Amino acid sequence: MHYQYLVHKNSISGQVRNLPVKERQMFLKRPWRPSLQFLVLTAAAIYLVQSAAQGQVSSTTSSTSPYQGSVVQQKVTSGVLPLALDDAIRMGLKNNLGAILQNTNVQSAGGEKLQDLQALLPKVTGTAQDSVAQVNLQAEGLRIPGFPAVIGPYGYTDFRVQLDQAVLSVSSLQNYLASKHNFAASKLSAADSRDLVVLTVGNAYLLCLADAARIASVEAQMQTSKVSLDQAVENHRNGVSPRLDELRSRVDYQTQQQSLIATRDQYQKDRIALARAIGLPLNQKFELTDPTPYSQMETPTVDAAMALALKNRNDLKAAQQHVLASEQSLKAAHAERLPEVTAEVDYGEIGVNPSNSYATLNATGKINGPVFEEGKLRGDAKIADAQLQVARARLNDMEGQIRADVQDAILDIQAAEKLVTVSRSNVDLANETLKEAQDRFQAGVSDNLAVSQAQSSVAQADDQFVGSLYQLNVARLSLARAVGVAQTQYKTYLGGK
Repeated sequence: MHYQYLVHKNSISGQVRNLPVKERQMFLKRPWRPSLQFLVLTAAAIYLVQSAAQGQVSSTTSSTSPYQGSVVQQKVTSGVLPLALDDAIRMGLKNNLGAILQNTNVQSAGGEKLQDLQALLPKVTGTAQDSVAQVNLQAEGLRIPGFPAVIGPYGYTDFRVQLDQAVLSVSSLQNYLASKHNFAASKLSAADSRDLVVLTVGNAYLLCLADAARIASVEAQMQTSKVSLDQAVENHRNGVSPRLDELRSRVDYQTQQQSLIATRDQYQKDRIALARAIGLPLNQKFELTDPTPYSQMETPTVDAAMALALKNRNDLKAAQQHVLASEQSLKAAHAERLPEVTAEVDYGEIGVNPSNSYATLNATGKINGPVFEEGKLRGDAKIADAQLQVARARLNDMEGQIRADVQDAILDIQAAEKLVTVSRSNVDLANETLKEAQDRFQAGVSDNLAVSQAQSSVAQADDQFVGSLYQLNVARLSLARAVGVAQTQYKTYLGGK
């Protein structure tokens, strides 16, 4: 996953304008926190590749990722629902639309496998017939002297069983083997979709935790700004400081109010996105019970992570199965030139009535082969060969993409760990600077310009610490996804047990 450096969406414009040039430039380089939409678009790309390989992408496919939606099966409960990360992931694995659609793909591939199997199995049909007839010979143009004009009524009963069996059909056998590999690939894709659900839901949960931390930080900064504002008002009223100090403090306080409004709004939107991803009714009240995870973790080397990824990535295994399926389809296309041996057996009882009937049997063996279908045979072979080349190219690309995912995640973890250390130290320094500036202002040694700048520094440091901690957790969760163990070991990568 790549992290860009952009201006934060909810940055405090007033504080930026009050900063010196150097500090303003540093503020504009704050790390961007990847949103839920960024993660689900990544999941959408993987989903579309999997679906395209199975030939199930419709031209009307919505641009919205299926992992961003869900099927709501839970009823609204009274009170506030406590929601831990484990609970959110469990609900996501059950209700997320992406996982559900992949499971339906498994069902569809299983049906296609049964259809191809039937071409190798005997086909048995039965019929029961009871006929009554009367024939007018004169109406048929037969006028025979001494012969009755009307024959009948007369009738017969016929109970019969027909069996058709493909004794030898190499093409049908190869098609069945191809469908078996496609069925295995669909099951592996469904298993891989569960890792994507964990990545999507985990990111949504961590994003809500980061929003809650930002709200708490802004509220604390508002209280600090209110104290500074009250002090500036009192000093101006007593003639100790100019009105400019009061105006500057009031601007700082109202800027914090604006930031709090925007942060709370973003928090509610991210809660909605989390509820949508896990299938929770949007009118269900819930409370996040897990704190933001943080712990030291030994980051694996790229080679060790790649070995784990090649062993566990189900989407890679699915791509390998698609290659095998395409190889069998190509063999089936070449086998269309071979003759097929079939057997047909017809057995039944026929007579004037069931108690007065006789058995009849008709057994036939056939050899069918193409005499002149060169256009169709060559066309089928070319199509199958093209599909095989596509499957091999996708497999090769996926192996490279997995290595890129692993390297990106490890680089992000290493960078985020350093950012967390630096930003935590920066928070302490910014708070210490603010205290010094407040003491000097209260003592009348200086105006409140230093207080205003220190408050901006505290706000920036707090936001950077929250963002770096969120970035670290998402990077670790992305590494778990990259090596194919997100569903089973996400707790380990997030610092749990």
